[in-house]
Amino acid sequence: MKLSFAPLEGITGYIYRNTHAEYFGCCDEYYTPFISPSDNSKIGRKGFRDMLPENNTVIRPTVQVLTNNSVSFLKFTEKLKEYGYDEVNINLGCPSPTVVNKKRGSGLLRERELLENFLDEIFEKCDIKISIKTRIGFSSADEFSDLLALYNKYPIKLLTVHPRSRADFYKGEVNLDAFKEAYSLSQNPLCYNGNVFSKEDYNKIASLFPYLDSIMLGRGAVANPAIFREIHGGKPITTTQMLEFTEILKDRYNAILSSDKFTMHKLKEIWLLMMWNFPKEEKILKIVRRTESLSELMRAIHSLPQLET
Repeated sequence: MKLSFAPLEGITGYIYRNTHAEYFGCCDEYYTPFISPSDNSKIGRKGFRDMLPENNTVIRPTVQVLTNNSVSFLKFTEKLKEYGYDEVNINLGCPSPTVVNKKRGSGLLRERELLENFLDEIFEKCDIKISIKTRIGFSSADEFSDLLALYNKYPIKLLTVHPRSRADFYKGEVNLDAFKEAYSLSQNPLCYNGNVFSKEDYNKIASLFPYLDSIMLGRGAVANPAIFREIHGGKPITTTQMLEFTEILKDRYNAILSSDKFTMHKLKEIWLLMMWNFPKEEKILKIVRRTESLSELMRAIHSLPQLET
């Protein structure tokens, strides 16, 4: 069963992916945060940089696209082919209101005719592999049976299911009953994603669904970047390793961004998740949350105690 690192907007860009692969590794597949080509098929500078081969020399990720326009999608995949990619992943899960209001991401799930027409067109004309990351519905899990029947019409390389509806955002427990339906009825290879924050969480999913192609970790892998190693039987992460990893990221972000402020914001977003490992350190968490200074952020995290192993 493979392990993959979910795309997290603003966090898992190429600097983070390369550094994680070098320092921690043990992850089989990485995904880019979604790239959203405009309706005239232009790609923003940020997304363009993230998929360039010269920025992905350590590991070659799977590129994720966010669109509901088949023409833009097909032109985008032609650009991917020029760069040597042979697969694209479609984001049908993003719950952000700005995305949903454009009928993209999970917003496309409530536009069933538009979604079906889009999938018909791209699967007929695209000549690279297509994978999909989806939620189980827009308003509720009651929509999932019809969605799954639709997905079963197509030769999807990998169907990644996050068993929450858009209405759930990331709140509460995942809907394992809905995922069981996918596990039983999906005619495509299946990946599980959602609420895997520890080796024990992974073992639970792997035991419930032993024939999955893969399990995808997102926030849990940012909070504990050694989790893939731990799942493989390696040692738990230490505070020292977190800090060493952060120092490398700091230097690499600064080299590209040339700004302590921008680097601070990048590291702050990461550390708001990594602080999950230090539930008693409320004062340091407050500093991480409020700081606008890179030096203050670094001093705060360097004062953290060693994790118990």
